[in-house]
Amino acid sequence: MFMQQFDLIIIGGGILGTAHAWHALEKGLKVLILERDNYPLGATVRNFGQVVPSGLADKWFGYGLTGLALYKSIQAKGDISVRHNGSVYIASDEDEQLLVHELKAHYDHIGYQAQLLSATEVQQRYPAIKPGYAREALFFPQEISVEPDKMIHRLHAYMKETYNKLQIIYYTPVSSIKETNGAVTVNQQFQANKVIICCGHEGKLLYPDVFSNSGQVVSKLQMLRTIPMPELQLKGNILTGLTIRRYESFATYCPSFNKIKTPHHYEELKKWGIHILFKQATDNSIIIGDSHEYAPIHQSDDLGFHTNHYINELILEEASHIINIKGRQIAACWNGYYAQHNENNIFEHDLTPQIHIRTGIGGKGMTAGAGYAKESVDLLYGN
Repeated sequence: MFMQQFDLIIIGGGILGTAHAWHALEKGLKVLILERDNYPLGATVRNFGQVVPSGLADKWFGYGLTGLALYKSIQAKGDISVRHNGSVYIASDEDEQLLVHELKAHYDHIGYQAQLLSATEVQQRYPAIKPGYAREALFFPQEISVEPDKMIHRLHAYMKETYNKLQIIYYTPVSSIKETNGAVTVNQQFQANKVIICCGHEGKLLYPDVFSNSGQVVSKLQMLRTIPMPELQLKGNILTGLTIRRYESFATYCPSFNKIKTPHHYEELKKWGIHILFKQATDNSIIIGDSHEYAPIHQSDDLGFHTNHYINELILEEASHIINIKGRQIAACWNGYYAQHNENNIFEHDLTPQIHIRTGIGGKGMTAGAGYAKESVDLLYGN
């Protein structure tokens, strides 16, 4: 059988695998991406498309900055659906106001541009937000959004046009990986010096013991999309009070984070891991979400395939306190699933010096995946 030769094979065509391929191509390597489906169907296309380094902490904030710059540089050459409208965290009570002030002080200190908005300024910039909700907000003008149902397809197309050393093969599940004499053979058809596995939480098909013992958990989230609503103008990434109470940048950099109390009306929402985000798509529909249910990776099937109507009702009820939205305006809802590692933020495991697992990036993939992948490739191949 004819064996196709590459320097690197990437298993998984989502944003993390694609970003690893990008940085390897920049080093002049010949790269193959193998995607099990006809096109990526996992977490990369089931998210908001918000690129928000402001919500991350420590080295992940740095990865987010790298990803932000990369998206903008690609958009300048080819349309991958980037829109530069910034991100805003809207505080709805005094505790949330305190946290946005503390986070602004941190970003002022490190020189990352942030702007406080008064309630009046929120209304001027985001007239769709109900006046009774917004007390103050923190705006990050340099942040962007992408269209999750379009971005990865356009990025693949751009990369295939740009790099003659790239091949992407879809509808190709990987059933075998074997290393012999320093070369790795995949599906008895493709061979490379190295393989990087970026397969989300589906690695149990290849390495069930490794994934079962990896410490990863799978998060199931629920999201909704409205009918097109051009009368509601919500430019950019809209993050609200529950997000302020959840995101790691607030938890890490705000001295008051662990001192504030949870209002009674938030208790049931927090039970289901709900925090309210909005992102208006290019067709003027609005993506709303999301919730979080968890299970160990070897028990991820227990999360089920169903959409919980009660959770959707909780999301919609809280969303209706922030913008004018009703149930009959919901056009679609769906589940997303992603793996995460609660201690390490990502699962890194080297099966051999040639076979590397890099997955479980959690909900940070769209923002930080490209930056993390650069460091990952640099460590494997050198700067």
